[in-house]
Amino acid sequence: MTDLVFFYGTLMSGFKRPGRAKLDGALNPIGRATITAALFDLGIYPAAIPAGEGQVLGEVHQMLDPADALATLDEIEGFSAKAPDASLYRRVEIPVTFEDGRTAQAWVYFYNAPLGRAERIASGDYLQHLKIK
Repeated sequence: MTDLVFFYGTLMSGFKRPGRAKLDGALNPIGRATITAALFDLGIYPAAIPAGEGQVLGEVHQMLDPADALATLDEIEGFSAKAPDASLYRRVEIPVTFEDGRTAQAWVYFYNAPLGRAERIASGDYLQHLKIK
């Protein structure tokens, strides 16, 4: 099991998402990276879903105590290992690619509910999307 986690939305550094402060001492920032996925704007936060093509940009953090950090993240993201199909997000271990080309396995939370009329963020970069909105 990896000790890395990938954030692509309001859990990234600089956002004041409720619950994120509990993780500040439990995470060590590693760097920017991408995953293969599609990104959508749900209004108050983004949603990434698995996709065969497309890149989503984000941050990778090392969890100092993975069990505790994942428990906190699962609560924030509405994920239940006992009922993954009924969870708002699903936690999946996938490859991430760093800016220098290195790859590693990291946990990511994929959206697990209907997207409705959510707008696709073509750039895959939530921060850039917010700046041009």
